[in-house]
Amino acid sequence: MSDSKQNESQKSAKIAAGAVVCVESEIRGDVTIGARTVVHPKARIIAEAGPIVIGEGNLIEEQVLIINSYPENIKPDMEDVEPKTMVIGTNNVFEVGCVSQALKIGDNNVIEAKADLGRNVILTSGCIVGACCQVNTCEVMPENTVVYGSSGIRRVQNEKPQPQTLQLDFLMKILPNYHHLKKTGKGSSTPVRN
Repeated sequence: MSDSKQNESQKSAKIAAGAVVCVESEIRGDVTIGARTVVHPKARIIAEAGPIVIGEGNLIEEQVLIINSYPENIKPDMEDVEPKTMVIGTNNVFEVGCVSQALKIGDNNVIEAKADLGRNVILTSGCIVGACCQVNTCEVMPENTVVYGSSGIRRVQNEKPQPQTLQLDFLMKILPNYHHLKKTGKGSSTPVRN
């Protein structure tokens, strides 16, 4: 990546103080990352069809792709394309290799390894999308829903998934020892709300 491209992408990313974002991650477009969010190397966060706002305390692991892309029937150069903001709440975990195009994700959700979330799904809170599961429906997923198995079986669990605070604390101490970090914004640790 050329220096000018890298500077351009770093200018548009707003990283709150207290976030740990590895330089080897790819962040493109208007992206806001909240405090205590950890972004591993090789994660990609791409805002092409509108901004992405990521809340506090999220864990975004290696090879994750979070993308705010245009729907298949809309081209970027079409007139009257209204940018849609992708909003990701707090304390969510995006495990290795998962893909998320969901425009709204609440709090305390887990998207497991290699899972795939479509653009029209809304995750409320406490949901778990199991490893390798694809959810590409147009729906609001009820709280505490678990999607699992090769056929995407669903059930509602009794309690919310445990927040990954211990893992986040550990990673926030360890990652800076082994990876260069992107610069965070000075001042307040809360992302700017629209």
